Amino acid sequence: MAAFEVLYEDNHLIIISKRAGEITQGDSTGDVPLPEKVKLYLKEKYQKPGNVFLGVVHRLDRPVSGVVVFAKTSKALSRMNRLFHDDKVEKVYHAIVEQPPKAPEGTLVHWLKKNPKQNKSYIVATGTKGAKEARLHYRVIGESDRYTLLEVRLETGRHHQIRAQLSGIGCTIRGDLKYGAKRSNPDGSISLHAREVSFTHPVSGEAISVVAPYPTDDPLWGYFK
Repeated sequence: MAAFEVLYEDNHLIIISKRAGEITQGDSTGDVPLPEKVKLYLKEKYQKPGNVFLGVVHRLDRPVSGVVVFAKTSKALSRMNRLFHDDKVEKVYHAIVEQPPKAPEGTLVHWLKKNPKQNKSYIVATGTKGAKEARLHYRVIGESDRYTLLEVRLETGRHHQIRAQLSGIGCTIRGDLKYGAKRSNPDGSISLHAREVSFTHPVSGEAISVVAPYPTDDPLWGYFK
């Protein structure tokens, strides 16, 4: 079974639906990163000789599923990097959390500091040296007997931002042991899904909005469809 589904492709971009467990950059496991698999897909599809150019525009944590944008040309890569840098890309995530938030919707503002050794971010006091302000908006969009489904819109893009901020208000993401979940998910995923990206195409100028379907290998996502 392919590790990814192509959600959108043109001459400049290819947008993938990543499965939880796939890595978007090489790590110590030695597993083949998603960009290498996408390169192989492009090489075979278009019968390209030699190396295939593929620019990694942004990344998702290994246990997270959903939308990942890649650039097929250097022009698209530099322009997409600029869009992300300038917060011109709207990113929507869906998260299944263990406890409902106190308010059905709201804005979270924290200062986060990354601990590289632990690969974890901590909420710290405002203005702490080395910390960065993190902002997101959430709203409740679904409920089951035991869990709550949140829609999250990022205003900033910090390391583990959603995981740390939701945990900070007592809404730990299902399966996210690193941030306080009661138990792991059977497949090692966490119940955080990069649902949608929207932006102005860096070359054509058209409005692009791409939605990644929920993971099919976890029945709880199916409950919230």
